[in-house]
Amino acid sequence: MLDLSHLFSKQKPLVGLDIGSSSLKLVELNETKHGYVLTNFFQLPLPRGVIENGIPAEEQELVGHIKELFRLAKCRTKNVATSLSGHGVIIKKVTLSNMGEEELRELIHDEASKYLPFDEKEEISFDFQILGANDYNPNLMEVLLVAAKKDVVDTYRRIITAAGLVPLIMDVDSFALETMYEENYDFDDRDIAVLVNIGASITNINVVKNGGSIFTRDFPLGGNAVTEAIQKLLNIGFEEAEKIKTEGPSKKLEEVGQDVLSLSEEICLEIERSVDYFHSTFGGGDIKQVLLAGGGAKTPGLAEELSRRLNIDAEIVNPFRKIGIDKKLMTEAIQDIGPIAAVAVGLALRRLGDR
Repeated sequence: MLDLSHLFSKQKPLVGLDIGSSSLKLVELNETKHGYVLTNFFQLPLPRGVIENGIPAEEQELVGHIKELFRLAKCRTKNVATSLSGHGVIIKKVTLSNMGEEELRELIHDEASKYLPFDEKEEISFDFQILGANDYNPNLMEVLLVAAKKDVVDTYRRIITAAGLVPLIMDVDSFALETMYEENYDFDDRDIAVLVNIGASITNINVVKNGGSIFTRDFPLGGNAVTEAIQKLLNIGFEEAEKIKTEGPSKKLEEVGQDVLSLSEEICLEIERSVDYFHSTFGGGDIKQVLLAGGGAKTPGLAEELSRRLNIDAEIVNPFRKIGIDKKLMTEAIQDIGPIAAVAVGLALRRLGDR
């Protein structure tokens, strides 16, 4: 059973801790009568290989980096909300007969392999959210299932606890981004938005309608693929290639007949395929906007390219549209962290008992 209090979860504030494959991000928010205010943000790079496909590969090293993150950020809050993504997490929408939450939990527990594509021998942790009645049959209801391999959940808990922290909420990257979206963007019951989180090694896609998830997909491709392509083309180090990727037009790439956008082709194609699949499978109206988050969102020209391909307005997400920024953080740099901080902001917005 998944005791993540709850996976879709106003008590004590939580620190949003985004454990990505290339960096750790920490966000603290203060809730005031005028809304939320960002009071702390800190990012710490992670060496390559510490996280692989969303799963910690070097536990003790990760513990040390989390401790260092909190020390450098001067963060004293111990209660954290963090999130999972990658191969260890499955999100699935299913249609079931109407029933109460307890009966539904028992059904999923007893027949998990029927609904979730995990090996029957694997222990899983799960949670669910009842989305509402089926559009075509009032005797049926739509349910969103989220499951993770128990050993992956336990690994993250163990690491966070070893760092001296208290992991109160374990979310999913896609839903953390959804929480951020709900807080910052205006929408009505017909509005559909595509939230795309382009991480270093994984891209999460969450299509939301009226603020609620209706389709999700992850694919194992992210910004590192572009960096590695630049590295190979120019025979340079990873850090230098990363700098070329984010700084815009490159004479070195031009000399070999390439540019950053052309090297992002596979990512663009996968996003395009995901949107096409959503349209063909779910239909249900036009997409209002595509919002890009994660470090890969900052690839120069990517938003414009996706707007052209999809014929939908695509832009880089701003997790501070309706969240104030403490004066001590008001620097030019803070305005540039939006897409990188988006998941951590969503995590920091979570409260125990939220659904």
